[in-house]
Amino acid sequence: MGVNMAIPDYESIILPLLKYIADGKEHSKREATDGLAKIFLLSDAERKELLPSGQQAVFDNRVGWARTYLKKAGLLESTKWGYFKITQRGLNVLQKQPPKIDVEFLKQFSEFVEFKKITKKKKMEVKGQAEFTTIQTPEELLETGYNMIRQELIQELLNKTKGCSPDFFERLVIELLINMGYGGSRQDAGKAIGKSGDGGIDGIINEDRLGLDNIYIQAKRWGEGVVGSPEIQKFVGALAGKKAKKGIFITTSTFSKNAIDYAASLENKVVLIGGEQLANLMIDFNVGVSKYGLYEIKKIDTDYFSE
Repeated sequence: MGVNMAIPDYESIILPLLKYIADGKEHSKREATDGLAKIFLLSDAERKELLPSGQQAVFDNRVGWARTYLKKAGLLESTKWGYFKITQRGLNVLQKQPPKIDVEFLKQFSEFVEFKKITKKKKMEVKGQAEFTTIQTPEELLETGYNMIRQELIQELLNKTKGCSPDFFERLVIELLINMGYGGSRQDAGKAIGKSGDGGIDGIINEDRLGLDNIYIQAKRWGEGVVGSPEIQKFVGALAGKKAKKGIFITTSTFSKNAIDYAASLENKVVLIGGEQLANLMIDFNVGVSKYGLYEIKKIDTDYFSE
């Protein structure tokens, strides 16, 4: 998931959150989250770290679920929109000074057991894959599953593209660039493929729809091994022969460190796209993939309910 381990999981937040509201006063979601961030000594970067969807901060999401679990167990209650306070049951729990409050601890409360029964029925079963951890929030579970599916798809795409013919691969690359918003039609781009008569260039595409600048393309379908700097130098030589300022070198393989460093040092812009990045772009711009499932995550519209 790429989450910094300094950010506590939601179970580790439950007891500190209950202690934070032990004064019996009303607390807002924002104020409690800010207060807990200070208690956990989180840096600004950790506070700003987002879930992979980019829609919510990881820490805010986990505090939200710690609050939900306390509410379902009857240890805190909502007062008005966005505000909550501790209940008498919550105060009784704190009096016993538990070292930690986790899901197992909350199972002593019948309301929480009922809530878990409902959610357990809806949990997905994952076989033959890495187990989901119980300390992930539902959003993190969804994204873990999504990332697993995506990684598997990336590998399938790489295997397929490595096995296709060089001509097919060149057409695939052109289609991808057009889907990404580069100019010209498939027909225009198709005319350019292999027509340059230059060993180092496979195709030409307009940078934009008006054709203000040309981008020269090298599309190399490599089965095994890395693409080294000599290949890039050859491509750059071909670009120089065309007085071209921009080039894209796309491969199903990977690039050596020397090749990457060499491309970065050039005055003219040469972009290197390796196999994994190519597969990711194919997924994002719908080349060689089709949609078979869509899950929308909705949240309450607070404006609708403001009377």
